[in-house]
Amino acid sequence: MDEGRVPLTLEPLEAVDHKDDFPGLVAPDGSPWHYLDTAATAQKPRVVIDAMSRAMGEDYATVHRGVYARSADMTLRYEAARRRIAAFVGGREEELVFTRGATEAINLVANSWGRATLKPGDRILLSQIEHHSNIVPWQLLAEATGAEIDICPLSDDHQIDLDAAERILTPAHKLVALVHVSNVTGGVLDARRAADLAHAVGAKVLLDGCQAAPRLPIDVDALDCDFYVFSAHKLYGPTGIGALWARSEILDSMPPWEGGGAMIDRVSFEKTTYAPAPQRFEAGTPAIAEAIAFAAAADYVDTLGLSKIHEIETALVARLRRELSVMNDVTLYGPADSAGIVSFTIDDIHPHDLGTILDEANVAIRAGHHCAQPMMDYLGIPATARASFGLYSTEADVDALLAGIARTRRIFGKA
Repeated sequence: MDEGRVPLTLEPLEAVDHKDDFPGLVAPDGSPWHYLDTAATAQKPRVVIDAMSRAMGEDYATVHRGVYARSADMTLRYEAARRRIAAFVGGREEELVFTRGATEAINLVANSWGRATLKPGDRILLSQIEHHSNIVPWQLLAEATGAEIDICPLSDDHQIDLDAAERILTPAHKLVALVHVSNVTGGVLDARRAADLAHAVGAKVLLDGCQAAPRLPIDVDALDCDFYVFSAHKLYGPTGIGALWARSEILDSMPPWEGGGAMIDRVSFEKTTYAPAPQRFEAGTPAIAEAIAFAAAADYVDTLGLSKIHEIETALVARLRRELSVMNDVTLYGPADSAGIVSFTIDDIHPHDLGTILDEANVAIRAGHHCAQPMMDYLGIPATARASFGLYSTEADVDALLAGIARTRRIFGKA
């Protein structure tokens, strides 16, 4: 067993209502809160809250610097958390950099590997469905280096069209950066094929795993990617921390992108030398309690089983899509077998209006462009309504959503 893992004793997922593990799933009046915005951020189980509370309370001390016992103990726990999170995606501790989130992880790659590697004429391949965090850092990098960006189109069911990617890719492409699971549609990328296509022309591959990590078993070796990024708060962990996994030989070659304490070997006014990776990329006092809670979240999810979580979310997606598909004023987006996410619009009802009315019935969905404005432009709409499931989601949540949609349609005279 990995040293950073704290085993939990839980009943099989089918036999347990996991809502009881999540104190945030109750409205102020004590009634159920039907939370269907897990793709934005997941609710936190009590074991994660408790782990963070202990780390900030009776166990708290700084890491890596103190010679007293509690600091040494906290350092061991912090580095155990690194091992745990690396193992969660099939990696090793020396390949795992803690960041403030997936956004910072992508910016780290862009500002370290990208600025050291790309030159005028080099190309980057993105897709139409990327989150802004997997677009803007590459635009900034392209402006700084003279590289150019190509956009892979989508298939009819709004999946990344890898046949088109194969036609687009050339030896000038140095990076392919794609979302593993779309936060708009829940579509799942054939990540191994994407990696094979990229590597065939000598390009590196970065996968945005924010939506995949809480839903699918991840093995970076099997995916054959070069960089994998994800965030704790979407994995039932705290905000303010995420991770970059990168191949050790790539990470070792990357220069630091932020300077400060903890990332140095020796500082003098004449010359500064830097710590080895991954510490080279973690300037300043780290998010100590958050890292420990991140590991607790990984333990919780792994004990339940990602395959089982995905199975339950997929069943809820199938039911919701089936119910919505019979409404002739509803348009569904994305593939039928999406991972935990359903995006849709209702004719003449703005998603913001739907979200507001649903909130009156204790149903929380996301309404907007989901930080994917190029995708909304592609679809020719300003926004969608998005229901996203988590391991705590049940048929009752779907029932409440459907009842709220029926009420909204009545209010708008569409009964």
